[in-house]
Amino acid sequence: MLVIALTACAAVGSAQSRRSLRINEVMVQNDSNFIDDYGCYPAWIELFNSNFAPLEISSVFITDDPGNPTKYPVPLGDVKTRVPKRQHVIFWADGNETRGTFHLNFKLKPGQENYIAIYDADGKTLIDEVTVPVIAPNTSYARTEDGGDEWEVRDGSTSELYVTPSSANKIRGVNPKIQNFKDIDANGFGMTVMAMAIVFSALLTLCICFYIISKIGASRNRSRKMEAQGMVVAETPREARPSHDSGEEIAAIVAALHQHLNVHDRESTILTINKVKRAYSPWSSKIYSIRQMPRR
Repeated sequence: MLVIALTACAAVGSAQSRRSLRINEVMVQNDSNFIDDYGCYPAWIELFNSNFAPLEISSVFITDDPGNPTKYPVPLGDVKTRVPKRQHVIFWADGNETRGTFHLNFKLKPGQENYIAIYDADGKTLIDEVTVPVIAPNTSYARTEDGGDEWEVRDGSTSELYVTPSSANKIRGVNPKIQNFKDIDANGFGMTVMAMAIVFSALLTLCICFYIISKIGASRNRSRKMEAQGMVVAETPREARPSHDSGEEIAAIVAALHQHLNVHDRESTILTINKVKRAYSPWSSKIYSIRQMPRR
């Protein structure tokens, strides 16, 4: 019997998030199925982060001995130990922990029933467990869906029984909701009507909102106008209250203010003096002419 245990860090927040870690698929005897980064075919264990947030699994412990839950500590400092949301990570059970972070210091034993468990940081609180039956070479024992409750033996004989290391256990070729919608509304008329209804509903909602906002603004303006005239809103009958200014009145007031504030021309306060230069040469003067008229 083989026990594989995972123990999380002591921090409470990390321990709670690591409860989403699941043993998702196991292959005990890997003869020609999935090759590691050294070109070998060791047994492998797939873990799945069932949480919808990234999960840091460094410093957890993996073991094949129920009496030694801290047999293999996952090292710190490896960026690959941060598992994205709803993603997988593979550990190689090859007994060569010197080959890297994801190579365990023990091997899985073919032909035996394997009990796999996940423990919390204290090494006592059970998080997840599964009993792997005796399976043939190159077959895996996997959950029917990632993080699901049901398990099955997968030999790759059909599309539903593919061995899926480091990928989703259930391969979806099409979206069933989209396919169902396509069967119901093959021509797309229903989608067109639905889209137009959504657009017009949004426009109608915006119109109602703008109408309500305008009414609130008009009420506030009427109240301010009454206060400016010395009238008390609570003591003034509704028919005696002044109406709010119309758009034409507001436009006339704005035009009058514009004319009043801009009645004078705006002149520049900068004075520029340019020096005028005239080219003058005594050689061009007639008094210095070489030819002199004779005197009579």
